[in-house]
Amino acid sequence: GLGIGAIRPGDAVIVSGTIGDHAIAVLSRREGLGLSVSVRSDSAPLYGLLRRVLTVSKKVRFMRDPTRGGLATTLCEAVAGRPFGMTVDEKKIPVSAGTRAACELLGLEALYCACEGRAVIIAAAEDAARIVRVMRQDPLGRRAAVIGTVTAGGAGKVALRTAAGA
Repeated sequence: GLGIGAIRPGDAVIVSGTIGDHAIAVLSRREGLGLSVSVRSDSAPLYGLLRRVLTVSKKVRFMRDPTRGGLATTLCEAVAGRPFGMTVDEKKIPVSAGTRAACELLGLEALYCACEGRAVIIAAAEDAARIVRVMRQDPLGRRAAVIGTVTAGGAGKVALRTAAGA
């Protein structure tokens, strides 16, 4: 079944689309920031998208929405106290231009910004390409991407390979 206990080293970490859009859209509207780049909330029902994912793979181990605490918190919760870790590649994480610009301007980190219409999926690596392909056929998953791997080492920790290669 699905759950943290099903996750295995070697599994792929997948996100269904750009991260942080909801938090930035709400913040911009609430605070009247008047950003030059428009950011729309990603709030959306995921049932149809996730149902299609589950029809093309029987090796989905874990699914969660990264609402509270964003992507980073969701990934940290998935490995906390577990005998495995995770490595995520910053260059592969989809972030819209507007959200990136707003985060830079406001000193925020998109990895911790709420997402209301996104899913984090951990699945067997051999099914990752198929899962991403089916997600990209849906408007809610058109920016889906494999962003990392569950590792045997680094128990309970998420490592981020930065865009600079560190």
